[in-house]
This record gives sequence, structure tokens and C-alpha cells, in this order.
Amino acid sequence: MKNRIKKYLKEIIVFILILLVATNVMSYFNSQNLNKEKLSINNFTLLNDKEYLVLQDKPLIIHFWATWCPTCKFEAPNIEKLSKDYEVITIAVQSGTKEEIEKYLEEHNLTFNVVNDEDGTYSQNFNIKAFPTTFIYDENKNLRFSEVGYTSTFGLYFRMKFIEYFKK
Repeated sequence: MKNRIKKYLKEIIVFILILLVATNVMSYFNSQNLNKEKLSINNFTLLNDKEYLVLQDKPLIIHFWATWCPTCKFEAPNIEKLSKDYEVITIAVQSGTKEEIEKYLEEHNLTFNVVNDEDGTYSQNFNIKAFPTTFIYDENKNLRFSEVGYTSTFGLYFRMKFIEYFKK
């Protein structure tokens, strides 16, 4: 019985490791065609009609998501937590009207900054093909990291700390 449990645990660990490697490889290939240029956007109009000015002296996370995306729903608490400590703009892509997105945010207890990309203009400019997709820019608006697919809270914090530590 004990050997059987060990065997199953070993199989589960191997499966998880293979899954992690596969998702990282997929993320790498999916991120190859993303817009890697310096961020040229200086402000965003948020869902609440306020203007969000991109600060020059702080790193910025731009997170593309959609209300219809199951992975985005799973990742949203990570982005919410990160938005309490860092500058975060999320862009809801083709997720409905302002009211529909507000309802979604309320239902899921999310308070991060949201831009409604109802027609997909931002996602086209950034060349987004899969959701969620996250960009992290340094204080000089240079792209430092991009990730396609789920990203853990730890992974996001690690990337932000890395940028802070290695400021140019």
C-alpha cells in the first residue's frame, strides 16, 4: 500500500513538472510576436471615465484579459493583489459594454484599473493573440517582461522586484 502511494505521488509530481514545462514553452512561443517596442502610450481612459497618466518614474504592468476567458478569471486575484502595490492597467478586450464589465468586476470583487477595449484596438496594437497576456514595463517605458497565459502572484512580484533591483 505504501509503495502504491509513493508511485502515485511520483506520477503526480512528474505530471505537474511536465505541465509546467509545457505551459512555459507555449507561453514563450506565444509571446514571440507581441509588440516589443517601447511603450508610446502616455494615458488611458479608464472604465470610470477618468484619465490614467502613465508615470515616468515607476514600472507599469499592462494586463490584457477578457470576461469570457476562464484563465483570466483564475488569474484575476493575482492581478488584484499586485495592483495594491504597483501601477497596473488592465485592458478588458471585447468583453462587452462598460456596464457589463462593471458588473463582472463587482461580482468578482475586483477593483483594479480597467480600460474597455470594446473594439479590440489596444489588443491589435499590442498584437495580442491569446488571453491573458501581461506586459511589464520599466520606469523608462521599456518592455522588460511579457507573459502569455497564467502568471502566479509570486511570478509577478518576482518580476517587479527584479525590475526594481536592476534599475538602469
